[in-house]
Amino acid sequence: MLSLQNIFDTIAMVDKQHLDIRTITMGISLLDCADEDMRRCCDKIYDKICSRAEKLVQTGCEIESEFGIPIVNKRISVTPMAIAGAACKSEDFVPLALTLDRAAKTCGVNFIGGYSALVQKGFTTGDRRLLASIPQALAQTELVCSSVNVGSTKAGINMDAVAQMGRIIKETAHLTRHQDGLGCAKLVVFCNAVEDNPFMAGAFHGVGEADTVINVGVSGPGVVYHALQQCKGQPFDVVAETIKKTAFQITRMGQMVASEASRRLDVPFGIVDLSLAPTPAVGDSVARILEEMGLAVCGTHGTTAALALLNDAVKKGGVMASGHVGGLSGAFIPVSEDEGMIAAALDGTLTIDKLEAMTCVCSVGLDMIAVPGSTTAETISAIIADEAAVGMVNSKTTAVRVIPVEGADVGDTVEMGGLLGSAPVMPVHEASSADFIARGGHIPAPLQSLKN
Repeated sequence: MLSLQNIFDTIAMVDKQHLDIRTITMGISLLDCADEDMRRCCDKIYDKICSRAEKLVQTGCEIESEFGIPIVNKRISVTPMAIAGAACKSEDFVPLALTLDRAAKTCGVNFIGGYSALVQKGFTTGDRRLLASIPQALAQTELVCSSVNVGSTKAGINMDAVAQMGRIIKETAHLTRHQDGLGCAKLVVFCNAVEDNPFMAGAFHGVGEADTVINVGVSGPGVVYHALQQCKGQPFDVVAETIKKTAFQITRMGQMVASEASRRLDVPFGIVDLSLAPTPAVGDSVARILEEMGLAVCGTHGTTAALALLNDAVKKGGVMASGHVGGLSGAFIPVSEDEGMIAAALDGTLTIDKLEAMTCVCSVGLDMIAVPGSTTAETISAIIADEAAVGMVNSKTTAVRVIPVEGADVGDTVEMGGLLGSAPVMPVHEASSADFIARGGHIPAPLQSLKN
């Protein structure tokens, strides 16, 4: 039973502490849209997306208005297009991306995810065609997001795919250079990608999912930051308990919105992703939460321990609040999208190496990091390989979303706009990894993969 104080607390969270539903994402299976003819396949995909997601935005706006809870994004995720389009005889997959973009605009959503391939163990012909099309697809569309899974704890790391993704990222940056490489902000390289992630750019609708589902992503870094201000100087036991209680409240709100959206759209409720996803707004930063624990600047010694505590407490509080917790569920550390991370990067305290260490204990990985345009494809591939290794060995999801900005160098700042924020160009190591990447082949799965 909700008390009057519970209601007042939630109102304060929304009004003053940046609490919001970051996204309602409708997942749609396109497996029944397969066709040898590219035009017929595109028509089937467009018709199914538009029919299923016709009322998604309207419903989200109605819930937002009636309950007074901000719902920042309404999105769609679809079956990985390398699978959905595999039957097509055409070598060119770009028409599939254009169809997704057109359907997203018709439905009025912010983004559509699923221009994706799962190549952790090898390539199908559909995978090869999709990967070859990614740079053009992202350059020619506005709302399409792409992801490629190159490794997993069960399969190891496909180093041929890792090498190719470095080249794809460089080409995507070049084709969208007039937008400071914006296409790369819509491209994620995963290890251990999950099938029910509602957050972009990595969302896709897994083949194990129902035909259509509703997944909700909740975010409240500002709420956690505010809560920690009430326990200054207290031991970490108190800090962890405070975060758990706050995460419980945040997740309950997400559960309510997800259930309501599911009922109104007559679509099964999938999961609530309780990730703390920051924005560039002051007061909505994961970095500032870590600094509130006693760090002078995010990235200094102690940051990884603080982030581990935060991530664990968020998960524990969220799991108690909902039986449908899924997705990534933890703390995101996207540099360009977090006001505190931006400040720490500009200060020089937060480096890519420190971010890599932090990804061992939090959700996803090296996210929204701008690097000099002169960074080689092999260096980008090596960054991907390192991050995939972290995910593979630790049985967790990790990812890389890196943006090589042509004409930019360390110290420059790139304005990405909106929730993507501004990205300080961060240095990478100059020593070459080219011979390492040139080996290709497969890094075998670790011993912990043998669990059966």
